[in-house]
Amino acid sequence: MGSSPLTTHILDTSTGLPAEGVEVSLFRIADREVLAARARSDKDGRCPRLLSHGQPILGTYKIRFEVADFFAKSGSSCFYPYVEIVFNILDATQHYHVPLLISPFGYTTYRGS
Repeated sequence: MGSSPLTTHILDTSTGLPAEGVEVSLFRIADREVLAARARSDKDGRCPRLLSHGQPILGTYKIRFEVADFFAKSGSSCFYPYVEIVFNILDATQHYHVPLLISPFGYTTYRGS
């Protein structure tokens, strides 16, 4: 089995550590949002298999990261209880990586490799 066409990696920039246990939901957006996958980040802060090669891939997607529970487990509150990132998959031959850098009061994302 090859690698997933879509992956994510969550890092807590306030500690410099991977964000383990973050609930991640992937939605495909067409006429309406349809849940395509749900996962929890592993000990390295990764969700390595959000899409499988058999699923339709082209289109618009949204990833929702439930970060409030992650910060609450360490005794911290956060300003953003969740982060939603909407993006397009335009080429089924490419790998899409969506990293998320979080802290209790901000976040950053970009298209990774």
